[in-house]
Amino acid sequence: MPATASTDAPAADTAVVLVNLGTPDAANTAAVRRYLAEFLHDRRVVDMSRWLWCPLLHFAILPLRSGKVAHKYASVWLPEGSPLAVHTRRLAEALQRELPQLRVIHAMRYGQPSWRATLQQLREQGIERVLALPLYPQYSTTTTASVGDVLDAAPGLDKRMVHDYHADPDWVAAVAESIRRHRAAHGPGEHLLFSFHGLPQRLAAAGDPYPRQCEASARAIAQALGLAEDAWTLSYQSRFGRERWLEPATADTLTALAARGVRQVDVVAPGFAVDCLETLEEVAMMLAEDFAARGGTLRYVPCLNESPAHAQALAGIVRRELAGWLPADP
Repeated sequence: MPATASTDAPAADTAVVLVNLGTPDAANTAAVRRYLAEFLHDRRVVDMSRWLWCPLLHFAILPLRSGKVAHKYASVWLPEGSPLAVHTRRLAEALQRELPQLRVIHAMRYGQPSWRATLQQLREQGIERVLALPLYPQYSTTTTASVGDVLDAAPGLDKRMVHDYHADPDWVAAVAESIRRHRAAHGPGEHLLFSFHGLPQRLAAAGDPYPRQCEASARAIAQALGLAEDAWTLSYQSRFGRERWLEPATADTLTALAARGVRQVDVVAPGFAVDCLETLEEVAMMLAEDFAARGGTLRYVPCLNESPAHAQALAGIVRRELAGWLPADP
């Protein structure tokens, strides 16, 4: 029989890196300003002319927004640090337990631990192969592609990247089960809202697959839950700037649901692998307060975070990616 690769055999020269967006090191103005400066300098995130954008960023946006954003971070900060950093680290540890034959670590596209520096360190430590798994279930040129840019530029490594897992059956099942457990504990809500991070409409019009993948994810999860078409809605949150973004907006959708007399809405954010500022402060706090002012109750369903089902789903994705890549067993 021909030799075949096995991810059950030791592969000490292979690393799996979970790559998330990033987060400030502290919930203060200086740390937030450093983080936002790195994040908003990426041409994948803001594609304006640098002659226009850099002065606007450094002399208007950062001075005006850093303190306000720091206050938001402070409202959700954990004893161990930023929620995104804490949950990403714990998820990498959980995935390591699922894949003891591989080296599993995490990195951040912006902030620490730096994705670029991590790749350099892995090469210096004798790692030959790197599988990057961006923690974005749905692919976008503004997020996943930026992770790929850094990976492509890293010399001396055999490299591969998971581009998306928006329809992975184990991931869909894990999200659906988390919603079932939430509803079993708190009672079924009147409506389920899938809230994804927004994207400028012009990027979608130019071919970014993100909205199509968001729609496919929401529909697959709804089908796994056995929901009727009128029992759920998809929307987009976290708009930034004045241009048109993907619609409908989550805030507008909640306003419309309240106007229809819906008083109890469950909100899940399956575009986020782990909880972060956008889920904990924007949805679970700010939008919940706005909906309460309209006489309703918004119940936020947490992200999968470092749950066993999440780690198992990602382990399945890694095994499939590595199956045809690792050297064959003798």
